[in-house]
Amino acid sequence: MKKILILTAFALASLAAAQTSTTTTTTDTTMPAMMEAPMMTPEESFTKAQEYATQADVAYPISFYDRTLWKASVDAAYMAATGDASNRDYTAYLGQLYTKTQWWINAYNVWAKIGELTDAEKDWASLSAAKLAYIALARGDKATAKTYVDQGMMWKSTPSLMAIQARL
Repeated sequence: MKKILILTAFALASLAAAQTSTTTTTTDTTMPAMMEAPMMTPEESFTKAQEYATQADVAYPISFYDRTLWKASVDAAYMAATGDASNRDYTAYLGQLYTKTQWWINAYNVWAKIGELTDAEKDWASLSAAKLAYIALARGDKATAKTYVDQGMMWKSTPSLMAIQARL
């Protein structure tokens, strides 16, 4: 217990010291760092997204958006996809990252938006549909679950989707 209190005291002292440091009052120094950074092109954002994803694969055993590198990767991919909406590769990569980081609704929406999918993309898309169908079914919303299952089956019939469909 004493060790916890000592660690807590050190943490609070660090926070207090950070708050009492001198700051300037000009508006130039209060601007967030993101706003000061120069805007990247969609191509640069796409490259950054790939770099961050590679680092995240090494750094984290499980992929979630709330992990710093995964968040940076998804955000950069989003910037690329919105910066050049006509580039299908950017949008597909964003869908892949949403699926990988288990952000199911965003993944599903990206896959639905793209239209014609490759075989690998159909795997990702059907997974996102199955996850959303399972969540809807778990909360008792069979109509929404059926919508996700139907769309998922159009992408690719998987054992997960068939099992959920059997429960509807």
